[in-house]
Amino acid sequence: MSDHKCARALVEAAERDVSALRGMGDDTVFADEIVGFHIQQAAEKLFEAWLALAGRLYPPTHDLNELLALLKPCQPDAAGFVELTDYTPYAVQFRYTGADADAGPLDRDATLNQVKILLKRVRRQLTEETEG
Repeated sequence: MSDHKCARALVEAAERDVSALRGMGDDTVFADEIVGFHIQQAAEKLFEAWLALAGRLYPPTHDLNELLALLKPCQPDAAGFVELTDYTPYAVQFRYTGADADAGPLDRDATLNQVKILLKRVRRQLTEETEG
């Protein structure tokens, strides 16, 4: 699969996670672990799409810190999304053990906004490179 096709597929998958997140505002229905998982998944897919657009290889990992570290040298503005790396444990660990009690509740609105900004950023680059 070409880098652009791969990036497009990842962006489309991330859009499905964002769509799910839009419906998960009620914390009496959706546990933080479920919301955190979809935040992590959307961020992972978007970081990978951004790396693919930069022509960079990336390992099969759920570690957002690792993906961001690979991304920052070629996309310096990626550093603005460092807060999303806090969601790495939601990929696997918190799905089974529950979130740390000390963590407190997620700021769902603020984090969803960050993911939407990341999605918009990666979409813009995908569009520019497809048209250019």
